[in-house]
Amino acid sequence: MIVALALWGTVPFASAQTDSLALQEVVVTGSRHATAVSRLPMNVTVVTREQLTENHQQSILPTLSQEVPGLFINSRGVMGYGVSGGGSGSLNLRGLSGGSRVLVLIDGHPQYANIFDHPIGDAYQTMMADRVEVVSGPASVLYGSNAMGGVVNIVTRRMHHDGVRTQLNVGAGSYGSVQAEASNQVRQGRFSSTVAAQYSRSDNHRPNMGFEQYGGFLNLGYDLSENWTTRLSADVTHFNASHPGTVASPLKEADQYITRGVVNASVSNHFDGLDGTLMVYSNFGRHKINDGYGPSANNNQPRANLFRSKDALTGVSLFETIQPLEGNHTTVGADYQHIYGYAYNTSRADGSLIATNYRAGTGKSYRNEWAAYVDFRQDLAEWLTVDAGLRYDWQNVSGGEWVPQLGLVARPVGDGVLKLTVSKGFRNPSMMELYFYGTNGNVELKAERMWNYELSWQQTLGRFSYKANVFYLKADNLVGTGVKPDGNVGRINTGAFENSGYELQAHYRVNRHFAVHANRSYIHQQEGHEQTGTPEYVDYLGIRWHQGRFYINAGTQHVSNLFTGSATEPYQTFTLVNVAVTYSPADHLKLWVRGENLMRHDYELLAGYPMPLATFMAGVNVDF
Repeated sequence: MIVALALWGTVPFASAQTDSLALQEVVVTGSRHATAVSRLPMNVTVVTREQLTENHQQSILPTLSQEVPGLFINSRGVMGYGVSGGGSGSLNLRGLSGGSRVLVLIDGHPQYANIFDHPIGDAYQTMMADRVEVVSGPASVLYGSNAMGGVVNIVTRRMHHDGVRTQLNVGAGSYGSVQAEASNQVRQGRFSSTVAAQYSRSDNHRPNMGFEQYGGFLNLGYDLSENWTTRLSADVTHFNASHPGTVASPLKEADQYITRGVVNASVSNHFDGLDGTLMVYSNFGRHKINDGYGPSANNNQPRANLFRSKDALTGVSLFETIQPLEGNHTTVGADYQHIYGYAYNTSRADGSLIATNYRAGTGKSYRNEWAAYVDFRQDLAEWLTVDAGLRYDWQNVSGGEWVPQLGLVARPVGDGVLKLTVSKGFRNPSMMELYFYGTNGNVELKAERMWNYELSWQQTLGRFSYKANVFYLKADNLVGTGVKPDGNVGRINTGAFENSGYELQAHYRVNRHFAVHANRSYIHQQEGHEQTGTPEYVDYLGIRWHQGRFYINAGTQHVSNLFTGSATEPYQTFTLVNVAVTYSPADHLKLWVRGENLMRHDYELLAGYPMPLATFMAGVNVDF
């Protein structure tokens, strides 16, 4: 455990000038419309653009793993998360792992690989994010399946004042790593736009582990009037990633070629007492994967076939918040999603289609989901708010699901807020789980379900703010691999498990030059039901200091008893020290250097995939 955190109750911790625990902060993820955190029963953590960019990371995930207690993200190298075998970037929130139990949203609509239902770590770039709002605990009332453990909502960038702004950021460092990003933002009267592009590559620290990525982001907005706004956004990324295999079983030619994209169009209304949005969106993917070969794979012979898949999720979302009573906000919404997936194999020699055994040889699958929900929030007094929500979700394969939520928010003293929440989350089985194993598929699988009970207290005292919450969750019908009743190996519902724990955050702004922030999470897992990628303790202590033209952001993270699932060494304990230093020799120019794992600790986040020792990157940022 970090020594400084042992003094939790006696040492004043700090925050940056933008305090993510400020109770007057307004968020959109917990309620579908702009709401003060002090009115919401769920636990929401906001990571601002300032926090996302201060370490000059192209991906949002490294920053989230430091700033959000209870959220742990695995990795395998210097750059690139990859997919399929050896893939990383999995989001584990309060021990809910497996990749598809935490829902990633972009401006409120889902974005993930629709056959496997898991997030694509390499698709979530800093260039698109104005801020990230993380709801810890079930958010299925508003967002349906996959929001069982929580949601990560990327709120995209937009220009908020008239003018033009252009930014360029280029860096290079260890293992041939290169990153470059350019963006341009415009606002003129009612029109606004953000255009961004990025490129990155790395050889990484092991043979056959190269990574290359490029992509672009577009966000266009137009205010039709004071009360009506339209918006169109699009994001496309392509990456090539090589999977090296474990150290004990290395692979050759294990290459992945992945393209992911998303398009979203919306129209919103903003009146006194009336606020809502109609949104139409589609996310899609194209994947080509060579599973590679080696001494322990494919008899050490090159693969003759490639695995390919295509998927798309097209949806419509409509929600409106009304105020029928004084002190009341009632949100009524409806969602529709059409989910398509096609998995198949092709010959490496001539590209011809090879018959698959996915769903009786067709390889194609469709799912349709309909849902309606209501969220009722009422101030019973100036210091007391009650929130109740209910969703009915129906899918053509998994059937119907009722999802309730109840919360109580009390503001008894000053800026103190006490929250009590009881909520249900669920996840429908993915196409892969339903159809990829067994000749007759696994359509008998039940939806995963979870109940979460949570109590939290947060308060701001001048420049000092803190938050503490405890939780208990019980999940049932978790899907895993096992022997089915017909004797075939396939996906089965493996039963229930329980987790409990707590999360602490503290921020203190010492003065206008210096700030300190810290967090700690503890997860107790039921014996025999440990989830891969779940740490027992994670402690983080960070400082932000600026003086004149210098800016330093440094942090140390201590991870205790991370369960990797390795047969020989199932638990990992390690400490990481990361530092980013920025110097601005001119008003529109910044020079920066970033060092990670400066203590050169040996550790693994995935069993068999050792992480690199100390790495460095340096670059330049131009802003005009």
